[in-house]
Amino acid sequence: MHKKMTHWLPLIIGLAVLYLPSLYDLFTGIWSSDEQMHGPIVLGISLWLIKRNWHAMELAAQNRQTSNWGWPIFMLGLLLYTFGRSQDILMFEIGSVIFLLIGLVLLQRGTAALKVQWFALFFMVFMVPLPGTVVDTVTMPMKMAVSYVAEQVLFWAGYPIGRNGVILQIGQYMLLVADACAGLHTLLTLEALGLLYLNLVRRDSPFRNVGLAILIVPISFTANVIRVISLSLITYHWGDAAGQGFLHKFAGMVLFLSALLLIIGFDAALHKFDDIHKQRQINSSIA
Repeated sequence: MHKKMTHWLPLIIGLAVLYLPSLYDLFTGIWSSDEQMHGPIVLGISLWLIKRNWHAMELAAQNRQTSNWGWPIFMLGLLLYTFGRSQDILMFEIGSVIFLLIGLVLLQRGTAALKVQWFALFFMVFMVPLPGTVVDTVTMPMKMAVSYVAEQVLFWAGYPIGRNGVILQIGQYMLLVADACAGLHTLLTLEALGLLYLNLVRRDSPFRNVGLAILIVPISFTANVIRVISLSLITYHWGDAAGQGFLHKFAGMVLFLSALLLIIGFDAALHKFDDIHKQRQINSSIA
């Protein structure tokens, strides 16, 4: 095992030389903003998944040939990095690491090893910064939808609330539904959370896996609505200072906790439904 890890050491050093400056730019730049705080978390989880799957990868690679397909993928990664770094295009610069890692795994361990690590490498997609035009185009209709649903729920609950675009007025207070509350980055973060849950809590049921993967999108939307409603109620009952202070950060915890609880709840429901369906099939075959 020690020799195998030593074999990877020069490659790890090479990747560090390439990407440490990029990571510094990210941590001092967009990853320090509320909208992009999920980036380092995704990176940490991806590295943990790679380490977690390392032994299984080595076992899968035993007595298997490496793949020359790694060369074009590796070269594509280098081109993306060079172009992205030189032209300050973060999507290419950071996204290139995925292609480089895929290429290295294919060249060093082969296709079987890549199958073991595929989710860890795919998960890195969620840390890749997207172009601002794409984010702005998708974020605005999302914020409008979240604002509308939050307004309808609070109005139905009897609160004095009105809406003008993405601005909610509840009582004497006005709240702007910001990108961090209901933007594309928040949706992607919750998507990553759902897919991570699917990967860690594995079941053999295709119905459950496909069903929960589809439900992640409405679950993410619902969690965003819950966060906006929570912030609105905090501001209405305890004032603007509470809404913008510590309790604003707490609402962020509510977002992820509500999303996780919804995912677990739907997972349990789908699993129960699948068990009932299988039992009916067994009873029908016996009859």
